[in-house]
Parts: sequence; C-alpha cells; structure tokens
Amino acid sequence: MSDAGDYSSAESDRRWMEKALELAERAAGLNEVPVGALVVLDGEVVGEGWNQPISSCDPTAHAEILALRDAASRVGNYRLVGADLYVTIEPCSMCAGAIVHARIRRVVFGASEPKAGVVCSQGCFFDQSWLNHRVLWQGGVLAQRCSDRISEFFAFRREQKRLERERKRAAGD
Repeated sequence: MSDAGDYSSAESDRRWMEKALELAERAAGLNEVPVGALVVLDGEVVGEGWNQPISSCDPTAHAEILALRDAASRVGNYRLVGADLYVTIEPCSMCAGAIVHARIRRVVFGASEPKAGVVCSQGCFFDQSWLNHRVLWQGGVLAQRCSDRISEFFAFRREQKRLERERKRAAGD
C-alpha cells in the first residue's frame, strides 16, 4: 500500500467515499453494477462517474473512466495533476492505465476486487517500474459498505434471473 502522506485525512477520505457510494446508486438505478467514482482537485469535486457500459453500449464506460472524462472536460486538460480519484471498488487494468495517463496523484478505493482489481488484488499495476507516473493509493475506505452494495446487487440479479426461469417454466416456454 502506498503511503498517502499529508494528501488527505481519513475523515475526508470517508466523506468522499460516501459521495462515490451515492454515485454508485445512479448506476444501480440503470441496472448497472453499482460502482461510483469522483475526482477531487484542491478539495473540490471536478469529475463524477458511475458505471454505464450496458446502458451506453460502451465497454469503456466504467465509473472511473467517466469521472476522468468529466474532470478533464471541466478542468480543460487531460492531465489531472494533483487530483485524487475516489472509487467504490478497486480499479481494473483499463481504468488503472487511464489513471496513470491522467496523472492522478492518488486513488482511494473502497472494496477490493479479487477477480479483476489490479491495484493490489491481481497485481500491483501502479508499482510497475516501466510506468512514467507514480500513483499513490489507499484501499479499504468504507470497504464493507462498498462490498455489501456490490454483493446486494448481484444477489438481487441472481434472484431476478431465478424468478424469470420459474416464470418461463410455468408458462411452458
């Protein structure tokens, strides 16, 4: 785990993660995996995003990518030097690459992602010597709440699929 130094207090990390959880609810409202992300620069939110790959027919529409796009547009620069990104789940490889290219200072995530997370679960992407930018990171902020939200979503989805199968059986389909 990279040292966050003086960049942020635990209290402000929790406050921003609460906001990321609110954004995750927007994704859930679209029947998307509930992941939310926001970019904070100088204590202000400059970008927001929530998962939308299914509803937008865009495989790159992860919460982090959308938050980075929003921030870059608002700031007027694709380099977000000095900005921090808060996301409810550990970023995947696509998002980690975009985070490096955007020059994000620090990533703070809630729940780890054992299958596809590349910050610490399936590799240590930000620690690779060949990268031209170092990203600090902190995991586990409101981890249980973030993990529970994802788990609830998939439990609900499994139940919906089960009910649909039963409906089809009953209808003779």
